[in-house]
Amino acid sequence: MSATFRNVWDTLMKSKFLRRGIPFIIFVGAGSYYLKQFASIRYKFRQGKKLTPEEAEKLGIKTVDADAVCEEMLKEIEKKDLDDWQNIRGPRPWEDSKTMQAQQREKSAIR
Repeated sequence: MSATFRNVWDTLMKSKFLRRGIPFIIFVGAGSYYLKQFASIRYKFRQGKKLTPEEAEKLGIKTVDADAVCEEMLKEIEKKDLDDWQNIRGPRPWEDSKTMQAQQREKSAIR
C-alpha cells in the first residue's frame, strides 16, 4: 500500500502543473481576494461625511468665506507694482552660491 502511494506521490511531484501551476493559480486567486479587501477599505474611508457650515459652527470650527479671501488677495496684488522688477540670475549647480550672491550684491550696489 505504501509503495503504491509512494509511486503515485512521485508521479505527481514530477508534474510541472502541480509544482508550478497550482501554486500560481492559488497566488493569483488569493491576491485578487486580498486586493479587493484593501480596495474596500480605501473606498470606505473616502466616503467620509462632509460638514455643513452649521455643523462646523456647532463644533466650534471657524469657516472662512472663500470669495472674501480671494477678493482680499486680489486687492493686495493690485496694490503691488508689478512693472518694476529686476531679473536676478541664480547660481548654476557647479557654481558656489555664496560667491554668486556677493557678485549680485556688488552689481546692485553699483547701480
